[in-house]
Amino acid sequence: MDSVRFKELFLPYYRRIYQVAFKMLGNSEDAEDMVQETYIKLWERRDELSHVRNAEAFCTVITRNLCLDKIRSTKYDTASTDDERIMLPDNETPSDIVERKDHNRLLYGLINDLSDMQKKLILLHDANGYTLDEIEKITGLTPINIRVTLSRARKKLREQFIKHTAYGE
Repeated sequence: MDSVRFKELFLPYYRRIYQVAFKMLGNSEDAEDMVQETYIKLWERRDELSHVRNAEAFCTVITRNLCLDKIRSTKYDTASTDDERIMLPDNETPSDIVERKDHNRLLYGLINDLSDMQKKLILLHDANGYTLDEIEKITGLTPINIRVTLSRARKKLREQFIKHTAYGE
């Protein structure tokens, strides 16, 4: 596959790839890195790509796998607070927007304070929608361990969030 055909086929999915990476990793710098990694992988395999039936799905799977590798291989920091990550309805007042942003920053900080395994499971299950079976394959934990760890992580997040947001109640 030549570079012109490659660009025609895969560059239109830049935004989708970025969204997947951003959702999984939580910050724009790492999402951009994953987009670049995805395009590098695609380019390296360009001779095999003529058989791909759904280019968007193929790009998404590669991006997702690269993100999972990054999450698995490092202590991943979810504490950055990019404004891009907060999607706001049009009918919110300025004070609602400020409060929502504050709550999002707090929540991302609280998630970052969890143990590595709790953080990984919350990101995989609650943020990215992976099933228990998929998480079992990724982490090697049993479904019971996953459920218990998720339950404890959610309880801790809930308690800490309430503690930090109880304005003099």
